[in-house]
Amino acid sequence: MKKIVLAGGCFWGVQAYFDLVKGITKTTVGYIDGMMDNPTYQDVLNGSGHTEALYLEYDESVTSLSLIFEHYFNIIDPTSVNRQGNDIGLTYRTGIYCYDESDIDVAIKYIVSIRNQYVKEIVTTVKMSKDFTVAENYHQHYLDKNPNGYCHINLNKITNIQEFPIYKKNK
Repeated sequence: MKKIVLAGGCFWGVQAYFDLVKGITKTTVGYIDGMMDNPTYQDVLNGSGHTEALYLEYDESVTSLSLIFEHYFNIIDPTSVNRQGNDIGLTYRTGIYCYDESDIDVAIKYIVSIRNQYVKEIVTTVKMSKDFTVAENYHQHYLDKNPNGYCHINLNKITNIQEFPIYKKNK
């Protein structure tokens, strides 16, 4: 299994979305890219500098990293600085955090390939993952537990992406 971390605003919706994507074998929400080790949600709210993010594992024989990026850029505004939907602040910036150096190249090439689709500059961070901290249990699969919870991603309006290999997993 390969792994990557994606930050795309509120992690509840990002997790709910990627839980639907064929080939994703594990998702865990947490915090990354901040100024302290092992932050709590309260630390993040109090300015630890972390962003909410989704750790995911995927089966390369079922889905590619490029297709994961296609899904990811379908649900974020990569030109928005520290904001996704109604969520505003450093906690909601976008980022791709890799565990393999070659994945950084794939991410950068993907961003270059879509750059002309945007009027503004793409500001999504791309770098190695070094400090992902798993969020508290009540955040894990939050929208499954709280179906009316807020999400900047409208899961009812998922669009067709290269035949959109998507399915609802049994939890």
